[in-house]
Amino acid sequence: EGRETRLRVVLRVRPLTGTETRRGDRQVVHSLGDGAVHVSAARHDATFGFSAVFDAGASQEAVFEGSGMRQLVELAIDGFSCTVFAFGQTGSGKTYTLMGPLAQSETQPASPALLGLMQRSFTCLLEQSRSLGSDLALSASYLEIYNEQVRDLLSPGPPCALPLRWSKTRGFYVENQLSVEFESLEAIVSLLLQGSQRRRTSAHALNRHSSRSHALLTIHVRSRAVSASCSWAGLGGSGLSATVGGAAPSKQGTLCFVDLAGSERVKETGSSGELSVEANSINRSLLALGHCISVLAKPRGKRTHIPYRDSKLTRLLARSLGGSGITLMVACISPSSRCLSETLSTLHYASRARRVTTRP
Repeated sequence: EGRETRLRVVLRVRPLTGTETRRGDRQVVHSLGDGAVHVSAARHDATFGFSAVFDAGASQEAVFEGSGMRQLVELAIDGFSCTVFAFGQTGSGKTYTLMGPLAQSETQPASPALLGLMQRSFTCLLEQSRSLGSDLALSASYLEIYNEQVRDLLSPGPPCALPLRWSKTRGFYVENQLSVEFESLEAIVSLLLQGSQRRRTSAHALNRHSSRSHALLTIHVRSRAVSASCSWAGLGGSGLSATVGGAAPSKQGTLCFVDLAGSERVKETGSSGELSVEANSINRSLLALGHCISVLAKPRGKRTHIPYRDSKLTRLLARSLGGSGITLMVACISPSSRCLSETLSTLHYASRARRVTTRP
């Protein structure tokens, strides 16, 4: 608590798709073990290091356990602000990593082995709350940023734009956002699937189900430990908000999942008209995020103004990136030679992020 903590950055390399294999694309990304990955192609020969690398054969469970996701859940229960976000080129496996197969629904759930970081975290959260004996109150909010408009994915009726405000106590926040309480795994998975089905997606040359918005699902965790012995070892006193009439201290933590829309080159995707407008909006916000990360990666004494206000995405991620949060970044890439330029861009982006520090 209060000490400088580096962002944890892990890499996931998806398998070559059937289309890429039939086309004769070469695999240019190879895992070297111990968190290292090597890119080998004409005029490009580079090695990158991360906290962990998951190659094409890694299971969804291996990604959950090896990324440190379980620890994030425990820290959220203990009152910390925790964020995990997936980023990378369109079609690189971000939504699959977070949610699992796109075809799942409440009537047709995904196979347990294919469930993503979100559902596995929900299960872990509910198991932890039962084992701790805490009086835990859980609620969820779900929004998307589409063409620089913030829209609630849980409110009934057509999604409408919500104002983004700033206050000294709360930082940037979304006004009038709906928060729904839940007590079971079925209830939170239902909220996740309902919201995801309302999210803007379109088909283009690189991805039949391309996300056209950035989505943020936030789990709010309010707990009041039954006794002081329930505090996590080594972190006692963190995240405390109030002690009333001798009752055990209250803690308020959050666990935020951010599924970023994929970076894309209009020439590669064949986008035109509305799709092109969406792509430009996506790329502008990702560029703003990259700019913030570049500034934050500098030593604290050499940092200039951090341009959080350049986009709604960076405003909402300000606390996670450079403030008091604990953040896990999952960089997703394609191993295909055809995607080399975007893959290198993602790897450099992720390498810079490893130098960013926060003070949880």
